[in-house]
Amino acid sequence: MQLGMIGLGRMGANMARRLMRAGHQIVAYDRSPDAVKQLAGEGAKGVDSLGAMVQALSKPRAVWIMVPAGGPTESTVNELAEKLEPGDTIIDGGNSFFKDDVRRSKIVAAKKINYVDAGTSGGVYGLERGYCLMVGGDKEVVQRLDPIFKTLAPGRGEVERTPGREKLGGTAEEGYLHCGPVGSGHFVKMVHNGIEYGIMQAIAEGFDIMRGARGEQVAEDIRYQLPVADIAEVWRRGSVLSSWLIDLTAKAMVEDPELKKFTGSVQDSGEGRWTVMAAIEEGISADVIATSLFTRFRSRQDHSFAEKVLSAMRFQFGGHVERPTGG
Repeated sequence: MQLGMIGLGRMGANMARRLMRAGHQIVAYDRSPDAVKQLAGEGAKGVDSLGAMVQALSKPRAVWIMVPAGGPTESTVNELAEKLEPGDTIIDGGNSFFKDDVRRSKIVAAKKINYVDAGTSGGVYGLERGYCLMVGGDKEVVQRLDPIFKTLAPGRGEVERTPGREKLGGTAEEGYLHCGPVGSGHFVKMVHNGIEYGIMQAIAEGFDIMRGARGEQVAEDIRYQLPVADIAEVWRRGSVLSSWLIDLTAKAMVEDPELKKFTGSVQDSGEGRWTVMAAIEEGISADVIATSLFTRFRSRQDHSFAEKVLSAMRFQFGGHVERPTGG
């Protein structure tokens, strides 16, 4: 298929590369001419404006937006809506708030333009590992875009099948899922990231406790100088905690055992806040997610080793670099 890709940052460029490897045609645009030039050198058709992108795409057009949520996505959708035609499709693959998807979809629907939200998880490793996709939108439109989603997704790979899953069918085993109408994809991705906050917080606190076992406040006969980097490694192998986040923690600790390059000022990208807001609206208790979010707020005032572990995990899976407090 042919696809327009707007935003050639850490994820957008690699998504375009994964699609091109499978034979899809990419029309690429970014505010950075160098980013466009780089991808054009790898086989994409580079363009210097959204108008040029629309002209370069065949009807019905499909354009994937991979820019920061909020203002950048809003302005991009608005500009595209002025240039696209009935039957074309806008796909928001960033981390937008699901209510914004619903609002924007109604605006572009008045022009008979389709809107799809695609919650995308995979970080900087997605080029090789694939991207877990949680998709919202009209069923017919999503099905038409299936070749794109199927290529970006990890596929079944070597993951052991869930017993009984063979009777159910669908695409979940392939690593992508049509979750429901517009907004549902980003809603599921929002909850995914809220859960991620809680898991990361528990891992970080555990390593902080083990590192703290060496402290002078601990009785001498139970004071342990624990090899935390080795513990992260052993937990990767046969432990019920084994996971990609433990893998990344082990990698970070091999590279920097004391995590000295991290201050422990942990940012939040919005999804944790939105998950807590959704829980409040639904009257659902979300103690762990809420606490992990508030801990990130506190980390910008006072830092612990646990926060350094959180920062290290965020850098490993998403390339997220710490911003100065208040920045």
